[in-house]
Amino acid sequence: MTLKIYGTAASRTARPLWVAQEMGLVYEHIPLSYLGGATRTPAFLAINPNGHIPVVDDDGVLVWESMACALYLAERFRQADASSLAARTHAEQAEIFRWSFWVVTECEKNALAFLMHQRLMPPDRRKPQLAEEAQRRLAGPLRVLEQHLQTRPYLAGERFTVADVCVASVMAWVESAVELIAQTPRTQAWLGSCLARPAFRAVSLMAKNA
Repeated sequence: MTLKIYGTAASRTARPLWVAQEMGLVYEHIPLSYLGGATRTPAFLAINPNGHIPVVDDDGVLVWESMACALYLAERFRQADASSLAARTHAEQAEIFRWSFWVVTECEKNALAFLMHQRLMPPDRRKPQLAEEAQRRLAGPLRVLEQHLQTRPYLAGERFTVADVCVASVMAWVESAVELIAQTPRTQAWLGSCLARPAFRAVSLMAKNA
């Protein structure tokens, strides 16, 4: 069996890579960039006709979309012990589904706008007002997350799951929005604990070396 993960760690590919690192999976990483046409070649379009990364190739089973890749890996290679990222109960499964979809619909667009105009784009192309507007729009969703974390340390309950990977991978983009994050102390503490995990640090190092 061969497991391949396509995409540079300095992209949404960080999500399935984080899951793979957490679970200790043996995989081949093909660090394709989203720049320069690497995802528009006939060879790559044969595995994802959308021309986007990441792609997980699990011995011929192809998965697109970063959150789907993360959820697939957690379920496909579920572990029997307490370290499993997959759901162990229907209640945990419900939390994993709803928070993974929630962060895409409620947070990702604005988190990416903040990241691009605060850090990633060349200074002469950044528009500070767009970063500020993105922070304002994120305040509401962050209050929802803060309320949820009042009664549990992790999104699905008492243990770290793939839901935390999916949500923290987006929230990491706004970690430098200090005033915004400080308004939700439980979310701040939760995010700090997620980003301090060795698996996330390993993927961050991969991204820096990309």
